[in-house]
Amino acid sequence: MAKKPPASDIDESRLRVSDRKSTAVGIPAVLHALQISQQQMGTVRSLRTLSRVNQKDGFDCPGCAWPEEDKRHLAEFCENGAKAVAEEATVRRVGSDFFADHSIAELRAHDDWWLGQQGRLTEPVYREEGDTHYRPVSWDAALKLISDALRTLDDPDRAVFYTSGRTSNEAAFLYQLLVRGIGTNNLPDCSNMCHESSGSALTETIGIGKGTVSLEDIHQADLLIVAGQNPGTNHPRMLSALEKAKHRGARIIAINPLPEAGLLRFENPQTVRGALLGGTAIADDFVQVRLGGDQALFHGIAKHLLEAENTTGGVLDHEFIAAHTSGIDAFRALIDDVSWADLEVASGLTEDEIRRVGEAVRTSRATIVCWAMGLTQHKHSVATLRDVVNVLLLQGNIGRPGAGVCPVRGHSNVQGDRTMGIYEKPSEDFLRALGEEFSFSPPREHGYDTVEAIRAMRDGRVDVFMCMGGNFVSATPDTGVVEEAMTRVGLTVQVSTKLNRSHAVTGRRALILPTLGRTDGDRRGGRDQRVTVEDSMGAVHASRGRLAPPSKELLSEVAILARLCAAVFEADGAGSEVTPRADWAAMESDYALIRAHIAKVVPGFERYEERIQKGRSFFLPNGPRDARRFATVDGKARFTANRLEYPRIPPGRLLLQTLRSHDQYNTTIYGKDDRYRGVYGGRRIVLIHPEDVAEMGFADGDMVDLVSEWTAPDGSVRERRAEAFRIVPYATPRRNAAAYYPETNVLVPLESVADVSNTPTSKSVVVRLEARDQASSPTPSS
Repeated sequence: MAKKPPASDIDESRLRVSDRKSTAVGIPAVLHALQISQQQMGTVRSLRTLSRVNQKDGFDCPGCAWPEEDKRHLAEFCENGAKAVAEEATVRRVGSDFFADHSIAELRAHDDWWLGQQGRLTEPVYREEGDTHYRPVSWDAALKLISDALRTLDDPDRAVFYTSGRTSNEAAFLYQLLVRGIGTNNLPDCSNMCHESSGSALTETIGIGKGTVSLEDIHQADLLIVAGQNPGTNHPRMLSALEKAKHRGARIIAINPLPEAGLLRFENPQTVRGALLGGTAIADDFVQVRLGGDQALFHGIAKHLLEAENTTGGVLDHEFIAAHTSGIDAFRALIDDVSWADLEVASGLTEDEIRRVGEAVRTSRATIVCWAMGLTQHKHSVATLRDVVNVLLLQGNIGRPGAGVCPVRGHSNVQGDRTMGIYEKPSEDFLRALGEEFSFSPPREHGYDTVEAIRAMRDGRVDVFMCMGGNFVSATPDTGVVEEAMTRVGLTVQVSTKLNRSHAVTGRRALILPTLGRTDGDRRGGRDQRVTVEDSMGAVHASRGRLAPPSKELLSEVAILARLCAAVFEADGAGSEVTPRADWAAMESDYALIRAHIAKVVPGFERYEERIQKGRSFFLPNGPRDARRFATVDGKARFTANRLEYPRIPPGRLLLQTLRSHDQYNTTIYGKDDRYRGVYGGRRIVLIHPEDVAEMGFADGDMVDLVSEWTAPDGSVRERRAEAFRIVPYATPRRNAAAYYPETNVLVPLESVADVSNTPTSKSVVVRLEARDQASSPTPSS
């Protein structure tokens, strides 16, 4: 029997705040995961489903992309992984009766929590222009609507195709083939909003846009620097790897504006130490850098290393630098010129604090730097990450055991999607191989990334927008602009497992195509199909769901795309040198045929089918890691000279970062709490240093509007407003603040992006606080 979904949105008047936690996971995490699993799936279904998460014969967790060891635990998942599984494997259902009862306007009035809690979508639905409700539509009719719209475009660049990070390798490969067969490279994806800065910096400096370490490297490291990242909430299984490294003698330094429980102490519920003896202290040192001050810190680390080399010698790896790098002279000159006083102002740290980190790096035998959104979503993020590479190159910490760069990816196959060609700027080598395999000429002109796609929709230059998973409206910056832009599109198509806000903010016509999830069994062509994914460290493995699908009407993403390719490229005898040729029906019935095509197009996938047998994983080639081989412009790892940058905060203003609560993954809201930060029952809070609260004339619990201020290139100041946030005094750096997204995405201007990567600057939002009429605001609890 289906569990009853909630009948109301989050009631912010019930919000209460208590002390933040100093430990993460433990028995409370187990109990909370089981509670949500029981609510969504029931007891028997929970046990059957959770026992297969991340197992060699099971399915890949639909949450984060953290890798597994070859030897798996019986419970190879974390609290948030269990919640992600419960969300997808819920027994709640959304069918045609739901859409008959709820107008699109009503859906738009609900919050992301309520929408997500309604359950799994079970049949295709369509909104014709002028309709107030979605109504059922057959698969054939739905796919014909899409194919007709695509085949009659005046210009293929008037179509945009977005991808979330959960799409399988097989579906992603077919998706990009469809798009390039139509004649465009408009393939924005979620990478554009998270790790695009990492890819830009790493490709330029070491020749590959991925990390260079394996899980075993994490275990072997002498020093692990975890910067701009909160593993306890965003990648909880990473804590097990950090714990293992710690027990092997590693030193761990946490660099972050906020003290996060997961980097203070980890109570591993799968060990006696974690469950009964108080767990493991993770960070040996917590360095509270100000928002946007990480580049200054890494400049300071480099300055300390270079000064020590000049004084005592023996610090730099001269053999590695001479044989494998270029550009050190310009980098050294820039670091020599930067003053300690400027580094202190930019980082918010003292010289002694910076040197303390520098000394840990100097004495380390093998160093890894891990990072996430805290480093990638600033204007100067690419420069910051170039400087991370600079510090590692000084001591030869790339391409040897226990050392390297570790950008920790978020969604479970976001890295695999990029490997499969989901990229608006594909390489010539990839396009040439794709064209040869499918006998057509793919387009060469670069397409839109996410920000450019929003601008194109805003300006009326998009007729068709298709979204393969994800929640585009809630995930993107500048919410008001995005919502208005979506309404200007002729046809919007959402391929989804569950309801989200993107189904309520549509083009003039709109389709929702329900699809299978990771947990669902996928039987096609008389056999059980499997798909593959790539984890955050470049390992590829198979995933196979086992649950009966929520409806017989559901198609897999692969099946939807194979049928759409057939409708677009085979109708009316279509087919020429500019359209791909393939047996689409055969690929829909046997995903191994797609993998055979991938093996011929993408390097590293030779013997693809053989290498994923019996639950095995295989690593893709990685030049820097495997052979200290760097595919850069000069064939060497490149030191770069990056001038010092950091955000300036005007008087009376704060610098805001957007972040997740603990009961959240990306835009999916699992619950109403953030227990590690002591927030319960609500989400509209803003964390501010107590002295800043008093200095600005406010008090704990006051209700305010957050108003962002951004100075455009023409000198005008543009504002955005997010209403009704409760002030929570918190241990942030002075003049820094934090609040949850997607509620605060409205504050991030579309034009405020990182240099080079074009990533929205969601960690560098200048805001002022405006007192709110208490009578019109919800009354929070204390």
